Amino acid sequence: MRIGFIGLGNAGGKLAGSLLRNGYDLTVRDLDPEVAHPFLDRGASWADSPREMAEACDVVITCLPSPAACSAVMEADDGVLAGLGSLAGDERSRIWLEMSTTDESEVRRIGALVAEAGAEPVDCPVSGGCHRAATGNIAIFAGCDRATFERVLPVLTTMGRRILHTGPLGSASVLKVLTNYLASANLLSVTEALVTASAAGMDLNTTFEAIRISSGNSFVHETESQVILNGSRDINFTMDLVAKDVGLFDALSRKLEIPLELSPLLVEVFEDGRARYGDREFSPNIIRRLEEVTGQDVRAPGFPAEIVDHEPEESGYEVFPPR
Repeated sequence: MRIGFIGLGNAGGKLAGSLLRNGYDLTVRDLDPEVAHPFLDRGASWADSPREMAEACDVVITCLPSPAACSAVMEADDGVLAGLGSLAGDERSRIWLEMSTTDESEVRRIGALVAEAGAEPVDCPVSGGCHRAATGNIAIFAGCDRATFERVLPVLTTMGRRILHTGPLGSASVLKVLTNYLASANLLSVTEALVTASAAGMDLNTTFEAIRISSGNSFVHETESQVILNGSRDINFTMDLVAKDVGLFDALSRKLEIPLELSPLLVEVFEDGRARYGDREFSPNIIRRLEEVTGQDVRAPGFPAEIVDHEPEESGYEVFPPR
């Protein structure tokens, strides 16, 4: 199976790396050709356009920072859809995997165009952090019909460990923005807890461990609290991406006319973080809003500058919801 991968950023580069590491015939593309060099050096091919990639590959994967970026890659004159459309009558059925965190209505809109071109659309965002994407141990949600899911499952189990078929196209994107909303809310609560502990004179190493062994523990605490306390704040995720994610969730809730209370506050806080510190500031540095107003410096010795997944790479598998 020939795989094309467009978007070699923080997550995309690591997912593409898993495919290459496990022997797939991989073609890559990114707006910055420099980031492709390590892949080309290891045997990947380069596509001069998304259209060229779609014409050459059985599966095209997009992993891009925004719905607008995905639309540009898919719908440009030399885009993926143009390449798929040029293959009318070809006996091979192509698959488009959308691995970006995106709007469910947008993925359904583009998915309909993919289907019209004779290919199968799948939205399959990832969850679990870039450190797990690097080792192929990340979780993947997949929204598509069951037959398409089974065709593409070997590819998904190469990039991720736990694979969940979420239902029809768009369902995975709904669940992804929901889980990212929860993680973002937890990040804010963790920063408030750590600043408060610091102001109360608590030892922050002891505070970290107290949270970790208690009912207050979470995935976010076990990862992002460590880089916060180290001071690097490097979680391979930035303010603009969090703002996008919480904005997508908030837009979905408003479309459904659900009067949420926390969601608008998260949007406000992260937009303020973008304005203060810039789009490309690491998202855990949202804690600076509280550090600056309180005069606290929330750091402690013994914590890593970045999170590394020490679990060995294992073959992925499908997981099933309780029934």
